[in-house]
Amino acid sequence: MPEKPFYNRILLKLSGEVIAGKKGFGIDYQKAAELALEIKSLHEMNIDIGLIIGAGNIFRGMQAANKGMERVSGDYLGMLATIMNAITMQDALEKINVETRTLSAITVSQISEPYIRRRALRHLDKKRVVIVAGGTGNPYFTTDTAAALRATELKAEVLIKGTKVDGVYDKDPVLNRDAKKFKKLNYSEVISKNLRVMDLTAITLCKENNLPVQVFDINKYGNLRKLVLGKEIGTIIN
Repeated sequence: MPEKPFYNRILLKLSGEVIAGKKGFGIDYQKAAELALEIKSLHEMNIDIGLIIGAGNIFRGMQAANKGMERVSGDYLGMLATIMNAITMQDALEKINVETRTLSAITVSQISEPYIRRRALRHLDKKRVVIVAGGTGNPYFTTDTAAALRATELKAEVLIKGTKVDGVYDKDPVLNRDAKKFKKLNYSEVISKNLRVMDLTAITLCKENNLPVQVFDINKYGNLRKLVLGKEIGTIIN
């Protein structure tokens, strides 16, 4: 008997560092291929999938701004980097026969469709994986905020954030052995405890739209499938 998913429509947000693999920068195509297999396992369960990827493996607008670049210019370069990651994942998915569409908030007509909500919903209804690139199309907003916005627009039941850490901690677990992991949090706790799982705009948007957020370690193969089947993986914020 086939397993029944807990969620029918998800928005998966991956940090750019994940697609960099062990190199820590740039694009590791082997890692992209592994992620594509994970996503395919959900697609085969008939789950509607939206995907957003950050740009930290290529370019960070905030860091560039801190070194003297104009913030707006830096943010637009970061948006362009998300398109590079999106096309990488599109290629990896289509190589394993997963029908995919990339929609960008920044017009790059040669390689992606413009992001139009109704078009994105139509692709999801046709069981295509929808990769959303270009952030929100505006500077001063992170890809976490873009993920919260698109998840709400596309009627996702959950925003799933795949990172290199297995949940939300009270402090950096890499630097602090005594870091405490939270299994469950509410939006207000994330804000009051200043937990940097997502920026304030993103978490507020999730709170206002009652959109649950699941944070988990995407690098452990099989975790994503377990999560959508309802297993307790990582941290849930609701």
